Amino acid sequence: MAGGSPRALWKGAISFGLVHVPVALHAASQEQEVDFDWLDARTLDPVGYKRINKRTGKEIAREHIVKGVKLAGDEVVVLSDDEIRAAYPKRTQTIQIEQFVKAEDVSFVYLEKPYYLAPDDRAEHVYALLREALAASAVIGIARFVLHNKEHLAALVPAGPALMLGTLRWADEIRAADSLGLPRAGADDPKPAELKMARQLVEQMTGDWRPQDFKDDFATAIRTLVQRKARAGDKATVQALEEAPDLKGADVVDLTDLLRQSLRGGQRERPATRKTARKKAA
Repeated sequence: MAGGSPRALWKGAISFGLVHVPVALHAASQEQEVDFDWLDARTLDPVGYKRINKRTGKEIAREHIVKGVKLAGDEVVVLSDDEIRAAYPKRTQTIQIEQFVKAEDVSFVYLEKPYYLAPDDRAEHVYALLREALAASAVIGIARFVLHNKEHLAALVPAGPALMLGTLRWADEIRAADSLGLPRAGADDPKPAELKMARQLVEQMTGDWRPQDFKDDFATAIRTLVQRKARAGDKATVQALEEAPDLKGADVVDLTDLLRQSLRGGQRERPATRKTARKKAA
């Protein structure tokens, strides 16, 4: 990568079959949410996070902190960073592709966090070869790798000129929905008229996916509030930036009527024809 590129989070290689692609891992997302500081309400002094011994209540220096895994009772096994790395010497430096699958087969519920992969150590040619092979085959790679002493399942995805690595949740991390009382498939079938209008409404609201059209309105509203209070000094009072809906006394409305109103409100006004325009003028 260029000399001004951001620092890599991880360096290793993509491995599939006998092919190895040296790469560097870079964050592909950045947090835009408002960062609330903890303050002492009496003095507005910042309140920090301390490393506290939970038994004694005393602060602990960083060099005295080690990693441990609790066993039954009060027994603990302490592990050093070297021991943790030695447990998986290969995976700590390798994005090991285990399978290729169709992208649509991976449900969105497994998606976690995206990263960019950049070619490292003059690996541009084999990097491009893997990217083009994935794109031409319309598949993504399912891989394992270790980051921050934790093994991750991940999806290797071609994205324009880049290869991206999206961490995935493990299957046993997804909670089953059995206890939510969801309607069974085929149960409580909608009326034909309801289904027709619901499909019309979906079609009416369907468009091209343009992520730049969607902004974090909540963070923007909080920043606006902060600026307003800053300009007004201590006299500012919190004012809602939009009205909250009154849901307490909401009546149960007929679904068919709601769909009909939604369709009516969502219809675009068609441009007047010459014949209609002459009638209006008359």
